[in-house]
Amino acid sequence: MAFSNKKWVWMPISFLLFLGLAYWLIGKIQYRLNVMDVEEYAPVSTLKVPEHLLTSAKYPFVDVHNHQFTMPIQNLDKLVQEMDDLNMAVMVNLSGFRGKYLEWSLNNVNEKYSNRFILFMNLDFEKLDDEGWPNETLTKMEEAVKMGVKGLKVYKTLGLTETDNEGNRIQVDDPRLDPIWAKCGELGIPVLIHTGEPPAFWLPKDKHNERWLELKQYPSRYKDPEANPSFEEVMAEQHNVFRKHPNTKFIAAHLGWFGNDLARLGNLLDEMPNVYTELGAVLAELGRQPVTARAWLIAYQDRVMMGKDAYNKEEYYTYFRVLETSDEYFDYYRKRHAHWKMYGLALPDAVLRKIYYKNAIEVIPGIDTSLFEMAEE
Repeated sequence: MAFSNKKWVWMPISFLLFLGLAYWLIGKIQYRLNVMDVEEYAPVSTLKVPEHLLTSAKYPFVDVHNHQFTMPIQNLDKLVQEMDDLNMAVMVNLSGFRGKYLEWSLNNVNEKYSNRFILFMNLDFEKLDDEGWPNETLTKMEEAVKMGVKGLKVYKTLGLTETDNEGNRIQVDDPRLDPIWAKCGELGIPVLIHTGEPPAFWLPKDKHNERWLELKQYPSRYKDPEANPSFEEVMAEQHNVFRKHPNTKFIAAHLGWFGNDLARLGNLLDEMPNVYTELGAVLAELGRQPVTARAWLIAYQDRVMMGKDAYNKEEYYTYFRVLETSDEYFDYYRKRHAHWKMYGLALPDAVLRKIYYKNAIEVIPGIDTSLFEMAEE
């Protein structure tokens, strides 16, 4: 009889335990069925705040960081019309290359739009062990400047993947490159240099990495610490070049990859008066820290230039909105660069003028200043 009583006690308890387990399992199944990849998740904000959707810059601007890879054969009419729509007075094409490609690009530009485009040349640094280095390259640089080139663009391959004749990585501050940097100073042309990548590209590809999505979409951008020099190493090499050549003006591309650490970037600019920077592809770093970024841009207003990088007309609208308005909590244009929201900096007009065009005029020779006369009124 005692056994029978225990049986009747345990039966409802077991049944309740079964129901609880079933309820838990159903919840887990429902949760798993609603799994969504971060690439798909795109919530529409319910926030109601003032919006100022800009499609044109308040002042004419110089885009100091752009790439037009087909310029030798490109019909520039459509591009210039889009530039006019954006209020872009001058575009700097950093992909001028060299040799005949460069010559044809200059010819195409000079046919109708000589004052709307600036070309920078590119060099093959892997020739630094070849016979004739550096004199042949220095001669080519002199000839290019006579043809109309206004600067030198250095790609990120220097310091990461380019090698010498022995198969060794060419460091950014390799002494064999010193004649190149010195020649730029002698010719009066700036060096826009992209060294390294965002520091997060060296971090583990896990849930804590804020650039995880980009590394998923572009796995080759991951910098395995076992196979690559560290972020700090390549950046130190770049800074050594800046220090060693004070008579040459350098533009550190992409906020020098210190957009997430503006205090460090400010210290670099304080130390080296020959160094400037630009906003290409790193606007998202500023838009997420509006208080700090606004104060920093005001403090370093003489050292920062407008830049975009990959050309897309509509993407400039976000730049204008961040720099010019006080809008809150709006989307960046590329999710893999910023899953966070943007905030406007509402920069003063005097600062906007410097970032948009005045600083570029000071650093890059040959810009037609008449294109900006109306902005001064």
